[in-house]
Amino acid sequence: MPETLSLLRFLLEAQPGSVALLSVTAIFGGGARAVGAQMAVRADGAAFGTLSGGCVEAAIIGEARRVIASGRPESIRIGQGSRMMDLRLPCGGGMDVLITPLNDFAPLRQAHAALQARQEVTLRISPEGGLALIEGDAGTGWAGPEFQVALRPALRLVIAGQGAEALALARLGAAFGAGLCLLSPRQEMLDAAAALGAEVLLWTDRRHPPALRADRHSAIVLLFHDHEWEAGLLQAALASDAFYIGAMGSRATQARRLQGLAAQGVAAAALARLTGPIGLIPAVREPELLALSALGEIATRHQAACAVSAPSLLAAAS
Repeated sequence: MPETLSLLRFLLEAQPGSVALLSVTAIFGGGARAVGAQMAVRADGAAFGTLSGGCVEAAIIGEARRVIASGRPESIRIGQGSRMMDLRLPCGGGMDVLITPLNDFAPLRQAHAALQARQEVTLRISPEGGLALIEGDAGTGWAGPEFQVALRPALRLVIAGQGAEALALARLGAAFGAGLCLLSPRQEMLDAAAALGAEVLLWTDRRHPPALRADRHSAIVLLFHDHEWEAGLLQAALASDAFYIGAMGSRATQARRLQGLAAQGVAAAALARLTGPIGLIPAVREPELLALSALGEIATRHQAACAVSAPSLLAAAS
């Protein structure tokens, strides 16, 4: 959820009583966003985020301003089954939106600090308007009388390389909203990545790679044509919590890579975590296309990893 920190900042910059948090609590039929999608609206009509892809946002903002003025939380239905007959979603579906006027920002400040520290938390919202924060990813959906939303750190890309592929992936990752870290022996690449907001680490001794910082929302991608740079870093990567570890190269290169790691004592279970060749598109050679192919695979794996670790409570209950 790359926009979550920005949403929290928008809320925290408002005055108590002048802003509302909107949460999609149910979907009927099709929908542009998922259960748990959130939006923020201020009393002056300024808003951050979207719940419908833009088709009924003006009406949603109007409803939120009305609820802010009343000071009382309210759940409204948009589209299928709504009392507002003139509001229809193009997909023909419907959604329930819980609008919560905010006076107590403490849980939001805690959530913002936790996400900045790359910690998972879950925001619980009562229909009466109370907010509470619990540690960890407890899933998204109704938990008894309260609705909760799992807040997860943004995807983080740890990229190692010295060619055009590494910088191309960093640029795409920055556009996607991912956190970035680039390891390279080339200072000009590090300078270009730093301009994108990336953490950069100069790596000049292939025998001693820099220490890796990778949590379960991190992907580690090695993009070396000279594969002698890989062994030490791959061992460290396979010992990390990263959900994705991949290295550029052909199937033959991958086979040699696995054989070399096995000879160094890396266990079979760890070797099974190493993806190669990388990407959704086979046999890609152009740097930009390879970066797009790899990012697509990484984003797909990240979404699947989040769903497996904390499935929707609504899905579990159905």
